[in-house]
Formats: sequence, structure tokens, C-alpha cells
Amino acid sequence: MTPPRASVIVVSRHRPASLRRCVISLQQQDHPDFEVIIVADPEGIATVRQMGLNLKLVVFDQANISAARNAGLQVAAGDVIAFIDDDAAAEPTWLTRLTLPLRSSQVIASTGFIRGRNGISYQWRACEVDHLGQDHPIEATKPMTRASTPQRAVKTQGTNCAFRRETLCQIGGFDPALRFFLDEADVNLRLAGFGLTAIEPLAEVHHGYQASARRRVDRVPLSLHEIAASTAVFLRRHAGEADLEPGRLHLSCEQESRLSRFTAQAKLTANAAKGLLESLESGWQDGLARPLAPLDPILPNDTDFLAFGETGPRAGVVISGRFWQRNRLLKQALAARAQGLIVSVLCLAPTQRAHHIRFTDDGIWWQEGGLFGRTEREEPRFRWNRFAIRVSKERARIGLVRQIE
Repeated sequence: MTPPRASVIVVSRHRPASLRRCVISLQQQDHPDFEVIIVADPEGIATVRQMGLNLKLVVFDQANISAARNAGLQVAAGDVIAFIDDDAAAEPTWLTRLTLPLRSSQVIASTGFIRGRNGISYQWRACEVDHLGQDHPIEATKPMTRASTPQRAVKTQGTNCAFRRETLCQIGGFDPALRFFLDEADVNLRLAGFGLTAIEPLAEVHHGYQASARRRVDRVPLSLHEIAASTAVFLRRHAGEADLEPGRLHLSCEQESRLSRFTAQAKLTANAAKGLLESLESGWQDGLARPLAPLDPILPNDTDFLAFGETGPRAGVVISGRFWQRNRLLKQALAARAQGLIVSVLCLAPTQRAHHIRFTDDGIWWQEGGLFGRTEREEPRFRWNRFAIRVSKERARIGLVRQIE
């Protein structure tokens, strides 16, 4: 079944290396008909321009992800708009799986699952978000669709979501008052009544949580201002006046608990935690004061579709070996990549070390760990394995989302 024509929008700010790696993952997509729109600061634009690819480039250097996404939306020509973060890498089957449900006229949005920094544990799965901005997990082990209401909607995670372009433009796209945080949750609630949202568990991206102006690479926040401001704006949009103060107290307790964990781990000093709580309070006041402008429809544009090119179904290969063969494995992997294959490497050591996966700057899906170590985190820490059996098991697992032959 052919997926609908799509536009993939990637917003990036001051992370050119991550952005380049994300674009490389998009080159491996088996979706045959999509364009890529990069909305980024001048350095990011210069970095991807050097890649020599068919890209729509929009220079944007403001700390407002909603406004940046709208800037990308204004030049998009696909029937479906997909979003992925610059610090994420998409599995080769991601875009096809994410967009196929939108072939149905009843479906107006879709979302998939997100792997965390180790490339294996889930960072996000399926959930709904309510009018207070609170998440409610959904048990979703296979593809499904659900209806939403203005009080509770399927949450499409910002780094792994797609929307019908016509509908997203009709509601005005993203709210620029939500500069960061709850931006897609707001869209989900405003889309209630327009159609169904699909949940596609095997539409997977790997999300690394790279450092930014708001957080360190270890996820310790540098400021809580925008989280608080967006929470206040969100509650003003979707909840009642009586919900504002309880919402503020809930946010404060939630963030105090989060900071306490970082302090206990010696990642944050008491003085730094105090400063972050002060930024939380200033952000809340900012969010209460921000004008809530009406969200006018985004008008259709006459921008031509710019096919990304050279994507579509292709073969893959799994290269396996022992950890002392690392150099040989890398040489083989690079040679296979040069042939245009989807390359997965299994590098195993005679230990019980837990496995991790990373998408490299060379476009290789590199998995390392112990022959006796666990892959999924609910598995035993030690399990006896023969090399061939372990390789066969891992091939079956990754073959669900990535070409292996």
C-alpha cells in the first residue's frame, strides 16, 4: 500500500551536528514520496546545505518551536505533515508506518513510539492528555485509532507525529504563545472532533535528548521558565479560571520533586535548584500575562513539492561479530553503506553488559552489549547464550522496524 505524499518538518536551533544526523536517518526512509523542510538557525542551515540534498530551507533563529513549526508548515506541499526533532533518528520504516493511517479520510493525526537514549528502552509510548495538561497512559500493543474530545485527546509526541495538512492549517497550526512544552498537546485538544488519531507502535524514532538552551545533556534543566509559562498558557486556553492555582501547585510539586532527584544524584546544587524554582515562578507570571491571540487559519501556499529523492524500499544487512573485531565490523559496515544498504551492526562481548543502540554519523545502526546481557530492560540481567542464537534473536527484534536483508 502506497503511503500518502508527505512533508517532514525538522526544527533545529544551535545543534547542527544532531540535525545532520537526523537528516541522514531520513535518507534511509522506505517512504518513496516525501519532502524535507529544515527550519533552523543560520549555522544549522549552512550545515545541511553542505549535504547537497533536496531540502526546503527556512532560516529561523527564535526560541519558539511553535512559531518555527508554523514557518515550516507555510512552505509545506505534502498532504500529510510529519514532525521529528533534530536530536532524533528515525527507523527506516518510520515515515511509511506513521503516514499510512492517514490514507483514511477519518484519520487526521498519528503518532508512534519513541526509544530513549540507549536506543532500546521506551521514552514514550501511547497516552492521552487532558485539558489540565496531565498524561494518561494507553495500553497499545498494536495499531489502533481513537477519538478525542476537548477534555481528553490522544497525545501525539512532538518528535514522532503526523497530521493532515489541510486540518492542521485550518486550526491555525501551533500556538506561538506555547514557545516550548505542551505545544502538541494543545494541537491535539484543538483537533478534537475533526477525526481520529492513529497510534502506530512500530513507527519508531530514537530520541537522544541532546543539550539545548533549556537543559544539559544529562537532562538537568537550565531554566524552568518556558515550562511554567506554557503550562499557564495551556490552562488558560483549555481549563477554567478555578484550575489555574491548582495547576500551579501541581507544577511546583512536580518540578520540586524532579529537582530533588537531581540534587540527590549530585547533579545539581541546592543554590542552582533554588534558582530554577525562581525561574519557574517568573515563567508562570509570564504565562499569565501573555496575550492569547486568536489562531487564524494558515492560508494555502503555492510552494511546489520538492521531492527529497532517492528514498523508498531497499535492502538491509546485519553485520555481527565480537568486540575485538570492532575495526573489521566498522570497515564492513561502511562498505555496505556505500552500496546504499540499511546497515545494522551487532558487536558482542563475552559479558553480561546491557545492550544499547546508537545511530552513528555515518548512518549505521550500531548495537553493542554482552553476549549474556539483556536487551529489553525487563529481561534477566544474565542469560546464557550461544553467539549464533543471540544474533538470531537480535535480528528478529530489529527486523520488525528495519530492513535486515
